[in-house]
Amino acid sequence: MARLLVCYGSTEGQTATVAERISDVLAERGHEVALANLKHPPDGLPPSDYDGVIVAASIHAGSHQPYVAAFVRDHLEELARLPSAFVSVSLSAAHADEADRAPAGEMLEAFLDETGWEPDETLTVAGALRYSQYGLLKRFAMKRIAGRASGDTDTSRDYEYTDWDAVEAFAAGFASLVDREA
Repeated sequence: MARLLVCYGSTEGQTATVAERISDVLAERGHEVALANLKHPPDGLPPSDYDGVIVAASIHAGSHQPYVAAFVRDHLEELARLPSAFVSVSLSAAHADEADRAPAGEMLEAFLDETGWEPDETLTVAGALRYSQYGLLKRFAMKRIAGRASGDTDTSRDYEYTDWDAVEAFAAGFASLVDREA
């Protein structure tokens, strides 16, 4: 059994939900998992206390949460010594057309370039439109963005685009990587 850290940054909650599902899969595979929100991390959260680390962040206004990037930069040497993975959550990843999904991968690569991190595995995963949680201005802006992308614009409901099978397969793959490294 390995000790694994799953840490995340989440603006509207979908990345937190993704991180929780990853944690559940890792625990089901017999690992001890710590889940941490990097916006308010617990004291003493060094990755070196773990046998592997998954970091998840969401994209808003063209970039991932700055506090997640700061965590990665602050712990770059530790992350390089451990099995590690990065999960990037965005609406761009929800597009059916591969060309329209490309920006999600480009933003993931920009995050890695910015931080200097080279994780063992990466995943881009589609997020959610939470119209019910947005204020009037944000709801209007998100509806316009979704409309330009031929997306869902009915603001009377929320839309979840996350491919949970892909998230679970990614977590299982990471668990196997950690098992091989142990």
